[in-house]
Amino acid sequence: MTGTLILGGDIGGTKTLLCLGAELHGRFQILAQDRYESAAFSSFEEVLKVFLAGHDGSINAACFGVAGTVVDGACRTTNLPWILDEKELSNLLGGCRVQLLNDLQAAAFGILHLPAEDFVELNRNASPNPGAHRAVIAAGTGLGEALIIQNGDIDIIVPTEGGHCDYAPCNQQEERLLAWLREQYPEHVSYERILSGPGLVNIYRFLVQDMGALENIEVVAAMRQGDAAAVIGQWGAAQRDRLCFDALQLFSRIYGAEAGNLVLKSLSLGGVYVAGGIAPKILPVLRLGGFMEGFTAKGRFSELLGKVRVGVVLNPEVVLLGTLHWARERIVKG
Repeated sequence: MTGTLILGGDIGGTKTLLCLGAELHGRFQILAQDRYESAAFSSFEEVLKVFLAGHDGSINAACFGVAGTVVDGACRTTNLPWILDEKELSNLLGGCRVQLLNDLQAAAFGILHLPAEDFVELNRNASPNPGAHRAVIAAGTGLGEALIIQNGDIDIIVPTEGGHCDYAPCNQQEERLLAWLREQYPEHVSYERILSGPGLVNIYRFLVQDMGALENIEVVAAMRQGDAAAVIGQWGAAQRDRLCFDALQLFSRIYGAEAGNLVLKSLSLGGVYVAGGIAPKILPVLRLGGFMEGFTAKGRFSELLGKVRVGVVLNPEVVLLGTLHWARERIVKG
């Protein structure tokens, strides 16, 4: 397979990453990689044409992780007005085989190929359980969830849309948050309305009203000029602003609670991986204990959850890596 050229991609609501990889001299190497702001393009095909114009070579296989549900080889992205179709993309790429994956499906496959140093353990009392199922949860532009089902020596990756399930509050403050969110989203309040970049901003806005707090004028100015969620994350993680810090604390506890829900629903006692763009950026807050408090607050199952490994994924390109490895192992090698 020397010289086999593979195209991989991570297609999200905020960014799209594309890269080329090849098996050269017995080693798989990334030859080129580019990043694009998704909102600047009207379609994925437009992004792909820009990328291909800057790179030569005949592509043998392609795989793309997409933030959306893939049905019969097609996907309408959740947070973008894009429609992707494997057959149309194959035609654009000269007839090579193309496969679309849910982005969390790709992330899960990428996680299987990461070294130990790409994880940070949050559960100090974790007990390894290598023969059990595992789960992946990832907050970023949206909230994604997937399962890694253990079937003998084979890992079966199962995508889900669990991030769109109904949000369930766990205390009085969270009940007030739900009531506030219902005013914003009267038809349905999902976990993604909280556990995402826009969700973090929702939490911050709720706290301003719920606590009657005065906002830091520097934070307000920074939020107006850039990514509001990133500002809250930066100021909160550094504990430079109390309101931002409180928002991250609430975010972390709810994040942990939903991660625990996912483990219970799938009996993923082999561990849960916390991926996505937000977790590494707010790691100092996640390590304070709120995440694990939410994770283990499961009544009669608290002891069981207290032994489950919880690893934060530090590698920001795990979806991209997953698509490359999937194309290499599941398409090219077959």
